[in-house]
Amino acid sequence: MPDASSNIPDGPARSSAFERWAPTIYFIVGQLGWFACVLSAAHDVPWIGVAVTLVLVAVHLARVDRRVPELKLLASVIVIGAVWESVPVAAGLLVYPNGTVLPGAAPYWILALWALFAAQFNTTFGWLKSRMLLASVLGAVAGPLSFRGGAALGAVRFAQPLAATLTLAAGWAVLLPVLILLSRRWDGVHTNA
Repeated sequence: MPDASSNIPDGPARSSAFERWAPTIYFIVGQLGWFACVLSAAHDVPWIGVAVTLVLVAVHLARVDRRVPELKLLASVIVIGAVWESVPVAAGLLVYPNGTVLPGAAPYWILALWALFAAQFNTTFGWLKSRMLLASVLGAVAGPLSFRGGAALGAVRFAQPLAATLTLAAGWAVLLPVLILLSRRWDGVHTNA
C-alpha cells in the first residue's frame, strides 16, 4: 500500500504552491490585521491590534528570503506613514479618540498598520510595480475609503469631512506610487529582485 505522505510535494513544489497563493493569503491576513487594529482602537484597547499585527509582521519576516531589504522597506514605510498620518491630524482634519502619544501626531496603532501594509508590497501589491498610474488612482480611491471604514467602526473621526477626504485622496495618489517604488528597491521576498 503506497504511503500517503509520498503524494505530498516537498521542496520547490510546495513553496511554489504557497507562492501562487501568497498574494491572496497576504490580502486576507492584511484585512484581518486591519480589522484587529481598527476594532481594538475603536474599543479603547489599541494594544491588542498592535500585538496581532506585530505577530503577523514577524511571521512575514520569518518567511522572506532576504530580511535586510525587507526590513529596510518596513522601516521606511513606517516612517513615511508616521509623518503622513500626522498631517491630517495636525491640520485638524482627522481626530483619533485614543492611542495618541504625541499631540498632533497619529496614534501608535496606525504605525502597526503601516508595518502590516509594508509587508504586503512585495506580495499582494507586487502586480502594481509596473503600473504607477494605476497605483496612483488606486491610492486616491482606496486611501480615503479605508479611513471611511475606520470612521464607521469608531477608530477615527472626520472633523472636516470634505477637506479630509480630498487631502487623503491627494496624498494617497502620490504616496502609493512612492511606496511601490520603494518596494521595487527593497524586495526581500523575491530572490531575483
